Amino acid sequence: MSRLLPRAVQLMLLILLALLVLTPLLWLVSTSLKGPAEDIFVSPPALLPAEPSVDAYLRLFQDNPLTTYLINSAVVSGLAVVVNLLFCSLAAYPLARLQFAGRGLVLALVIATILIPFQVVMIPLYLLMVQLGLRNTLLALVIPQAATAFGLYLLRQSFLGVPKELEEAARIDGCTRLGEWWNVMIPAARADLITLAMFVFIGTWSDFLWPLVILDDPNLYTLPLGLQQLSSSFSLDWRIVAAGSVVSILPVMALFLLLQHFILPNASGDAVKG
Repeated sequence: MSRLLPRAVQLMLLILLALLVLTPLLWLVSTSLKGPAEDIFVSPPALLPAEPSVDAYLRLFQDNPLTTYLINSAVVSGLAVVVNLLFCSLAAYPLARLQFAGRGLVLALVIATILIPFQVVMIPLYLLMVQLGLRNTLLALVIPQAATAFGLYLLRQSFLGVPKELEEAARIDGCTRLGEWWNVMIPAARADLITLAMFVFIGTWSDFLWPLVILDDPNLYTLPLGLQQLSSSFSLDWRIVAAGSVVSILPVMALFLLLQHFILPNASGDAVKG
């Protein structure tokens, strides 16, 4: 009993914390499933819908170009993940494994950019996109996510943990520096690469400010902008807004469930097997 009691208390606290975290999400799903005739502002509030209905989801896709918003967000987020992993890993490798003058200064300057708010560089970035002719294009949404200081630092720390013997073995086999990066570092940093991919995907998927600034064409709107159109209309229906929010959350949850099995504490084993 002396050992079971602390575990029972810990389990109860974890369940309570989970309920506190999940209550807003459950309320969102419940609101989206309430029928048109049901009062969503009843007091006291009802968590479960009296007559569950998918009418809000049907109207969401029938009356709004939500499919276009989803495709735009998927394209932008997917490209952002690919280019971010590529550029950050290429930049992190020399900062982690090569010896050159000013390496520490370069790393410090890169890390210092994390302290600069995006709002500070938003106007110069907007002017640059206009000069390049990329305004009102999806590519303009990808470029700011092409390389991040957080991603570079995360992958550098991951590369530092790779045993040097793996590099030496690859060099004996005739690998160049680029071959060592691809055949040794990338497999060894798989867990951190997947973690970074999730961060970039979630950040790009939910980004609202930059698409709002750079896009004017409704056909290029991403999902956050599309949902904002729902909440700013004169005939505001919170059921449809809740349904749109649920739809925007589902891809992120699916990505996490799909990739969580690949995040392993011992990532260097892949490089040894390869």
